[in-house]
Amino acid sequence: MKERKILMARNPKEKREYYYSVGGRVKFGESLTDAVYREVKEETGIDCEIDHMAAIHENFFTDDGGVPFHEISVFFALKPDEKFSSIKNGHLTDHGPDGEYLEWIDIDNCEEKTIYPEFFKTVDFSKEKEVKHFTTNDIPKNR
Repeated sequence: MKERKILMARNPKEKREYYYSVGGRVKFGESLTDAVYREVKEETGIDCEIDHMAAIHENFFTDDGGVPFHEISVFFALKPDEKFSSIKNGHLTDHGPDGEYLEWIDIDNCEEKTIYPEFFKTVDFSKEKEVKHFTTNDIPKNR
């Protein structure tokens, strides 16, 4: 985060526009923090420094094929760095022409944007140092 803005990614090939956090999956044998360093470097080209673990998100959902999932994500807040401030909206990640675009989203004025997970719209992780736990359940109750 910088000045109440958070760096988010979006996929230009998706039919609907939505934003999500910079990051990705942990590789087998890789620690959470090593995954953060690698993913941030891959997507921004910048070496980061972790400030603190910010949130754990449990997401219950059904994929497009009807398969139910319980996804557990861990989010980290990074220490402010001038290099991140230099990232311009529309910056393309290193995944070639099919990559993701990065954009600074103003969390005070983002009501009309679709952001996943939604808790990014309500929590300022640069100020909140306690690890937050969020649960999203989009699986119908009759399952």
